[in-house]
Amino acid sequence: MATTRRQFMLSSLGATALGLSTRSFAAGYPERPITFICPWPAGGTADVTMRALCVAAAKQLGQTIVVENKTGASGMLGLKALATAKPDGYTIGQIPISVTRFAQLGTVQLDPLKDLTYLARTSGQTFGIVVRSDAPWKTLKDFVAAAKAKPATLTYASAGIAGATHVGMEEFAMAAGIQLNHIPYKGGAPALQDLLGGQVDALADSTSWAPHVKSGKLRLLATWGEKRTQDFAETPTLKELGYDVVVDAPNGVGAPKGLDPAIEKRLREAFKAAVASPEFTTACDKIDAPLMYLDAPEYARYVAATFRHDTQLIERLKLKELLAKG
Repeated sequence: MATTRRQFMLSSLGATALGLSTRSFAAGYPERPITFICPWPAGGTADVTMRALCVAAAKQLGQTIVVENKTGASGMLGLKALATAKPDGYTIGQIPISVTRFAQLGTVQLDPLKDLTYLARTSGQTFGIVVRSDAPWKTLKDFVAAAKAKPATLTYASAGIAGATHVGMEEFAMAAGIQLNHIPYKGGAPALQDLLGGQVDALADSTSWAPHVKSGKLRLLATWGEKRTQDFAETPTLKELGYDVVVDAPNGVGAPKGLDPAIEKRLREAFKAAVASPEFTTACDKIDAPLMYLDAPEYARYVAATFRHDTQLIERLKLKELLAKG
């Protein structure tokens, strides 16, 4: 019995020491610079906005946040690195919402419902359908009528199979009752160049087209958000035009699973303030990206709902078969 009591006391002391050590570690957090993994190339719109966000969050945390670009696999390479990092609060990063789709397609080996800590949803993206200014379609109604007249003839470019622009365009096509010929590219930049060069009829992309629409080279037929954008207020949304399709692909910030609750709370508070900061709001305004802040619990619920929606889309659009064909 004495041995049992001694073992119990030692065990209790060890647990207490561990608890004190964890609390002490969390109380001093952060004690050194934090690494922020951005899964997109340096200089791109996501990188620019995330850097602005990190500058603002660093002020709240009292430590530098170092942005590390880890690109590839449609943003999934960097996300995988984030998910497998040590959950100590010193590695955080951007979470592309497309993980809910790519995880189910097998592009990335992680479970977005179990393997990540969600800290804050930050901002969305402005997507749109654009054609050349010399194209015969002045409105989306004209484009739909032409597609109905010649099914699967009109071509559109996107940044790749199963990405937000491909899936969004196919959702629109289903809602409009038309068939389009999808031409996937390895990124938005070459897709844009081929539209400008006349190799495709239309482009589905985020605001890569904005300067060319403003200069008059391209015509914006519709945007895909819940409401009209600030920079293109004269252009209607798909929803306004009668198609129940909204695509805004909001970005978020997260960490590996297993984060200490006190550290998680500290990061949530910092990024809540950062989303409202002048640094971040100004960066978003420059690319017409809507602020879409959600705190961790609501953000996690949004991810779960998107996961369920993507399960249905994968089946309806036969995305697994398309990926298998390449």
